[in-house]
Amino acid sequence: MTAPRKSAPALDAATLGLGLIVGAVGVWTVFAGPTELLPVHYDISGQADRWGTRVEVGGLLIGLALLTLLLGGGMAVAARRADDPARARALRYAQLVVVLSIPLVGLLAASASLSGTTNIGGAVPVALISLVLLLVGAFLGRVGPNPFVGVRTPWAFKSRLAWDRSNRLAGRLFFVIGLAGLLTAPFAPRPLNLYALLVAIGIAAVWSVVESWRVWRTDPDRQPF
Repeated sequence: MTAPRKSAPALDAATLGLGLIVGAVGVWTVFAGPTELLPVHYDISGQADRWGTRVEVGGLLIGLALLTLLLGGGMAVAARRADDPARARALRYAQLVVVLSIPLVGLLAASASLSGTTNIGGAVPVALISLVLLLVGAFLGRVGPNPFVGVRTPWAFKSRLAWDRSNRLAGRLFFVIGLAGLLTAPFAPRPLNLYALLVAIGIAAVWSVVESWRVWRTDPDRQPF
């Protein structure tokens, strides 16, 4: 029995638990959250540029909770039904990436909005965002082909080699970006810290897409369009 199969119950419990926690925060926000307008969007410098009601904030959290349960639960079901152990393991990693991204981002957004934070370019918010990137990057390279998680380009779906290499590259880049952001957050100047983080994420995304095309183009086993 492989390690991912042994850890599957804990991963399923984390998927359910985090989804329910985010959903519970969303329900509380709708019915008992702050009555004043809350920041719901931030510009590239980290400054709040749009405000909304507690219903909008709570509704977003409930939506993220449902997305966590649907995607994470769907990956879990698909992994259980997979006949190939490697396929099941790859789907479990996809489930793990879901658990490490959607609910954590939801909780970060909730903490910023409900506390009335008008600037997320500070050391603590940037460090928390960097931590999520680091955690996601640590496992993204092990995710197998699926329609929801990873570098999902047309070329990656037509070449398993392109999928593996582009997602491995994206995972490494996000891990390095997250680690660098985490280490520099305490002393990096504002708002350059947030600018640098966003630019690095954009470069990593484009680089990974180009890598999927490059590998597909040279893969002798690629599928044609």
